[in-house]
Amino acid sequence: MQRRRPGESVVVLEREPEIARHQTGRNSGVIHQGVYYTPGSLKATLCRRGADLLYELCERRGIQVERCGKLIVATNERELRRLDELHRRGLENGVPGLRRLSSYELREIEPHAVGIAALHSPQTGIVDFSAVARALASEVSVHTGCVVERFDEEHGGVRVVHGDGETHARLAVACAGGWSHRLAVASGLDENPRIVPFRGGYHLLRPGRRELVRGLIYPVPDPELPFLGVHLTRRIDGEVLVGPSALLVGGLGWPGTWRVARKWWRVGIAELRAAASARAFAAEARRYVPELSRRDLLPGPSGVRAQAVARDGSLVDDFVFSRTEHTLHVRNAPSPGATSSLAIAEHVVNTLAAQ
Repeated sequence: MQRRRPGESVVVLEREPEIARHQTGRNSGVIHQGVYYTPGSLKATLCRRGADLLYELCERRGIQVERCGKLIVATNERELRRLDELHRRGLENGVPGLRRLSSYELREIEPHAVGIAALHSPQTGIVDFSAVARALASEVSVHTGCVVERFDEEHGGVRVVHGDGETHARLAVACAGGWSHRLAVASGLDENPRIVPFRGGYHLLRPGRRELVRGLIYPVPDPELPFLGVHLTRRIDGEVLVGPSALLVGGLGWPGTWRVARKWWRVGIAELRAAASARAFAAEARRYVPELSRRDLLPGPSGVRAQAVARDGSLVDDFVFSRTEHTLHVRNAPSPGATSSLAIAEHVVNTLAAQ
């Protein structure tokens, strides 16, 4: 926005005492390339554009980044059809260098992985998104510890009501993560969809076993769920994550939450088991890295994923935006939200450009 309108000022109001306290600083650090997403969706287009912009930003600002590549591994015949569909989607989405591998070829990339076939995305990378956030924050005025309560439309602009008083602006953008539906409703918009929190917990590979993973190793995901399953993720600091779980932990006042629970109760039980047992985590990962054992796992980080759920109980699978005359609300931006962040910014500014 500053580049588009250099004569105007941009101010960021952040509720926490420092930036990147939530999803930004607690995700896996993966720069996705758009393999999974429905062609033509906002996730597909903004992920591809966002990954390119993110690599450019890291190079320009000297942020450590690595194109370590990702394998999506099929371990049985049933998963091959899903792998074929992911291959089709990835090619249609323009994922660079995406190719299908045999069981022999996948072991050339990840010697400790096993499967009957795999997809390889060589341009998938890793970065510390907290470092990315700090680089972006250095370019604007950021006021921390400032909790926004609502947006009141007024003639020619919007009044932003917050804990330190109020700020008058010509345009406002709400990127409130787990609080996005609350700000939208407080601003007069419909409560559908609503953010429902899912807790994601990771384990870490103990230092002597990190050599089992060179880059990123993922299972073939369930196409009906917006989660990618237990995977192995090498981080930019050299640690290797195992996970995450996806445990529903709130939103019980929303009808859609109960509909999700009724539909996916078996998945919910499995997630409870995984959240309570490192052995269950190890068993999942051992399907495609059989040398792993429970003894290889150490306690790891956790965080909360803000996932939009519609009133009818459907898990909203795409990015969602809504707006009033002077305010644009980012209503749903789960994974690949971090990868897509700079492209989401372009989308937001383009949407507001006519005003």
